[in-house]
Amino acid sequence: MFNQKLISGILKQIAESIDIVQDRFAGIHSVDDFLNSTLGLMTLDSICMKLIAIGESIKNLDKHTDGKLLLNYPAVDWKGVKGVRDIISHHYFNLDAEEIFNICSAHLPALHATVKQMIADLQK
Repeated sequence: MFNQKLISGILKQIAESIDIVQDRFAGIHSVDDFLNSTLGLMTLDSICMKLIAIGESIKNLDKHTDGKLLLNYPAVDWKGVKGVRDIISHHYFNLDAEEIFNICSAHLPALHATVKQMIADLQK
């Protein structure tokens, strides 16, 4: 079995990071909001940094649970979450702001709900 205290801590960090991304994204209503101002670009950069941290934490979570925990939550595209981290980290200058907008608006809420469920399940 895995260290539940460690896993719970990682999940809480992920949930907090998603909270931060959602807070920063709240003022973004279109891709142009990222691209048309210095503040928008700074917001995009800061969101990307948190997405990297989330993806890296998911990789660590998978490592510490021998790939077993994430299998219990198939509604999330875990490979995609980890892949976003890789794309942002290794291809930053080719970053697609529209894709980041899509991730934040369409995929982050479901990830957040799943991470919260995982935390609750570990506390049982």
